[in-house]
Amino acid sequence: MAAKRVSVRQTLSWAIVSLCLLGLPSLIDAKIYTKCELAKQLTANGISRTYQGHWVCLAIAVSGLDTTKTTMLPNLTANYGIFQINSKEWCRVGYKGGKCNMKCEDLVTDDITNAIKCSKIIQQQKGFNEWVMWQKKCKGKELPDIANCAAIG
Repeated sequence: MAAKRVSVRQTLSWAIVSLCLLGLPSLIDAKIYTKCELAKQLTANGISRTYQGHWVCLAIAVSGLDTTKTTMLPNLTANYGIFQINSKEWCRVGYKGGKCNMKCEDLVTDDITNAIKCSKIIQQQKGFNEWVMWQKKCKGKELPDIANCAAIG
């Protein structure tokens, strides 16, 4: 039985990702947003209130509103941050790149400006259907109630 060969590039990529992920928890404190905190950030970053229910639902579905969530995937990529943005297409580990021209590490901070900016690019190019969990948990379903969030400072 022949052993599966793993390229040097794949090995180095996993080593870099692993080192970055091991260091992340000590560099940043996890922030779990509330629905209203997220809605406020979405407004500040130009997301129309009309669509904020979809964005909040997406964040609940993919990360539980956790800014530091990172998910390693079998295809040697990872999903990062509150919107679980994938490193294969949208960001790069260790340097700016991907279609969002961002470092993946910049998507797992309490300041979610970059995560929102990149997610807007994804949504504009591919729609919410790019996120499988949005399809399962949000599409055609009752969205989180954020109507009273504007009244909360």
